[in-house]
Amino acid sequence: MDDLTSTPLLAAAGDVASAAAHRAAAAEADRRLDPDVVKALVAAGFPRHFVPAGCGGREGTFLELHHAVTAVGTGCTATAWCASLAAHVSRMAAHLPAEGYREIWADGPDALLVAALSPVGTAEPVPGGHRLSGTWPFVSAIDHADWGLLAAMTRTGDRPEPRLFAVPRAAWRTVDSWQNVGMAATGSNTVIVEDVLVPAARSVSRADLFAGRAAASAASCHAVPMQSTTMMFASPALGAAKGALASWTGHATSKIRAAAGRSGPPPAGMPAFHRISYDVLLTRSATEIDAAGLLLERASATADSGPGISVPDTMRAWRDCAVATDLLVGVVNRLFRGVGTSGQSTANPVQRFWRDVNSVAGHQALQLESAAAAYARTVIED
Repeated sequence: MDDLTSTPLLAAAGDVASAAAHRAAAAEADRRLDPDVVKALVAAGFPRHFVPAGCGGREGTFLELHHAVTAVGTGCTATAWCASLAAHVSRMAAHLPAEGYREIWADGPDALLVAALSPVGTAEPVPGGHRLSGTWPFVSAIDHADWGLLAAMTRTGDRPEPRLFAVPRAAWRTVDSWQNVGMAATGSNTVIVEDVLVPAARSVSRADLFAGRAAASAASCHAVPMQSTTMMFASPALGAAKGALASWTGHATSKIRAAAGRSGPPPAGMPAFHRISYDVLLTRSATEIDAAGLLLERASATADSGPGISVPDTMRAWRDCAVATDLLVGVVNRLFRGVGTSGQSTANPVQRFWRDVNSVAGHQALQLESAAAAYARTVIED
C-alpha cells in the first residue's frame, strides 16, 4: 500500500488521538465529546477531507482517511467514530446539487455534518422543495454539528421515495437519549425536526447516494457505491484493537517484571505464573490486528478505484470490513480476559476499548450475516 506516514491528515491525527485519550474518561461521563477534541478533529481536516475542491475541500482518498481514523482510534474509539463520520457525511453531502452543497460550505469546508440514513421521517412535497418532519435516534456528535443529513420518505409522483435532506442546526432540536454502555462519548442523541421547509437544492435521492451518482461533482471519491465505504465504521474498530493491545502490553509488562523479581514457588493453591501465556496472547493478537488491517486497507483501496467499481469488488469490500471487525472484536475480548482482574478497573483503558469495539460491531453495516449473503450471491449461482 502507499506510504501515508507523512500526510498532513495522518500527522494531525496523532495529536487528536492524544487529546482524545486524555479526555476520554470525562467524555464518557459527559456522554459527548469534549468541545476541544471536536475543535482538534476539525482543525486536523477530517470534515473537509471529501469536500469538493471548489468549496475548499481536499477530495481526498479513502486509504488516507482509513489510516488517520485508525490512528485517532488508538486513543479513543468514540472520537475516531465521529472523525470518520465527519469525513464520510461530507462526502454524502457532495451528492447534492451544487447550489445545495455550496450553501453548506458557504463559510468554508470545515462545517461539521452528521447524518441519519434510515428514512424514518416524512417529507411533504411543496413548491420549491419539501416540508420535513421526523424523529431520528442515534445521531452521533449531534451536539457539535452545523448541518444534518436526515432521511425521510416522500413521494415522486405516485411513487414513494426515500430522500436525504440537508438542514442547518437551527432547524432541529435534540433530545438527550444516549445512555449506551459502549461508545458513550459519541453523544448519539435523538434529533427532532418539525415541519421545516427544505429547498429542493438541499435534497438528494437516497438511491443516487447509495449508487454513487453525484448530481454536480465529477470527483472520483464521490462516484463510489455506499457499500464500498463500510470502512467508515470499521476503521475505528481497528484503532480500538490497537489501543487495547497497547494498554494490555503496558499492563502485562509490569506483571512480567514483578514476577521476575519474585523467587520460590507460588503459595499453596495459587496458580503458577506462565510467561508463555503472555507471549502467545501478544503474538496472536498482534497478528490478527495486522490481518484485519490488511483487509481494511484493501477495502479502502477498492473505494479509491472510483467510478466503475464492480459489484463483486463492492461486495468483497463489504465482506472484508465485516470480517475484519468480527476478527477485531475477538482480539479485544481476548485482551480483556487476558488483562486479568487487576487490569479490568475503570482506570485501565482496556475495558473502555472492550465496550466500545463490541458496540461498534453491533452497527447494521458491519453485520457479518448481511455481508456474507451479499458476497455469496456474487460467487454462488442459485
